[in-house]
Amino acid sequence: MHISDGILSPEWCVIWYALAAIFVVVGAIQISRRRKANPVYMSMIALMGAAIFVISVWHIPVPVTGSCSHPTGTPLAAMIVGPFATVVISGIALFFQVFLGHGGLTTLGANLMSMGIMGTFTGYFTFRAVKKAGASIWLSAGLGGLVGDLVTYVVAALEIALSIHPSNLLIYWGVYTMGFLPTQIPLAILEFAFTAAAIQYIADHKPEVLKWWMK
Repeated sequence: MHISDGILSPEWCVIWYALAAIFVVVGAIQISRRRKANPVYMSMIALMGAAIFVISVWHIPVPVTGSCSHPTGTPLAAMIVGPFATVVISGIALFFQVFLGHGGLTTLGANLMSMGIMGTFTGYFTFRAVKKAGASIWLSAGLGGLVGDLVTYVVAALEIALSIHPSNLLIYWGVYTMGFLPTQIPLAILEFAFTAAAIQYIADHKPEVLKWWMK
């Protein structure tokens, strides 16, 4: 992820910005409502924002794609503060990471779509589905983290292929996805571990943090 400026065509940069903006608006509304109902919620938002920033700032360059690999932290955040709120704080984290040389301003919408939206929602719904099927909370959370992590990079590969090789989309989507996998699979396993451990710890020691979705 962290697609740099100059990789995507201008029209695709605009498209990804427009699509991401819809989720950001919904997320901002949800944060406002939950803050009024429970002021402590903003502390969790700040904590999760910091976690996403730190987790996703450590990256491994992937020359084949013009991007990089790293854990995301967004599935974990979604399990704690909700997926739409996670979109907002992911956008903030990605914005500030631009000034550290990670990603770009023109590609911010695309990076938010892959990590902050698709990675967030697939990880979150995997977690909820596996938990509903009767799995333990640590396994559900871990699988959510793993799936969200991998989907982030499948979507990033799609974004690059759509922009650079639209006439051979499927071939280059596969090429870019394969370019990510050698570094991303170990990182996804790491994301499984720390997401599972964090959610299990919270469930054991601070279950009230998770009560908004455990009702």
